[in-house]
Amino acid sequence: MDAVYTHGHHESVLRSHRWRTAANSAGYLLPHLKPHMLVLDVGSGPGTITADLAELVPDGRVMASEVTADALDLARAEVAARGLPNVDFAVADAHALDFPDDTFCVVHAHQVLQHVGDPVRALREMRRVTRPGGYVAVRDSDYSAFTWFPRLPALEEWMALYQRVARSNGGEPDAGRRLLSWARGAGFTDITPTSSTWCFATPEDRAWWGGMWAERVLRSAMAEQALATGAATEADLRRMSEGWLEWAEAGDGWLSLLHGELLCRVTGDA
Repeated sequence: MDAVYTHGHHESVLRSHRWRTAANSAGYLLPHLKPHMLVLDVGSGPGTITADLAELVPDGRVMASEVTADALDLARAEVAARGLPNVDFAVADAHALDFPDDTFCVVHAHQVLQHVGDPVRALREMRRVTRPGGYVAVRDSDYSAFTWFPRLPALEEWMALYQRVARSNGGEPDAGRRLLSWARGAGFTDITPTSSTWCFATPEDRAWWGGMWAERVLRSAMAEQALATGAATEADLRRMSEGWLEWAEAGDGWLSLLHGELLCRVTGDA
């Protein structure tokens, strides 16, 4: 059931994750937040979304959770930098959340289920700790649905490598399309499924995203795992890195990343 986190916490990874906000990553949830709510953010990462959620529930509280204390310290630093008084922190496994039943008004998880060994069990746990009438909100990428132009061979190689490494780690890189199935398996019946995208097509966006992945494919945990397992050689990784830079420099370069998202209401009165 245990899975290995494919991305790791190299600076190039955190650069990407710190770009995420509640607005660009949890828009489907925001209309349902109320100032008094208690929110659990599962897999809080560097805490940018966590901190945004805390600002949106000023009379409530947000619990940030991560699987290790070191990972949780990333969120602590973001919250401290913003001076937010309504955030707590807990080391917790998504498969066995150490919180009582019916604790939170909202349980949120962004880009988490693609990395866990048993997404259905994790969703059951999120449901268990959510109050009747509350929401479980999840959003995950669907890597096979990513699309870009120009169709550079090096980026096709990158996609094939990412899929191979992520699955060898026990994850599911095409989680976005599976969220509804997993939620039904976890016992949810009141589900609002949607999808949304990130698009990178301006020169500034291409330079940022392409440069980030050009470094990430060489130095992140994914690169280390690919080399250790023989899934790629140093020459392969360099070719993929150069492909990302070529894409970034293309005047007509375009990239769209599809995400599945679910708002699951726990039956009962608020």
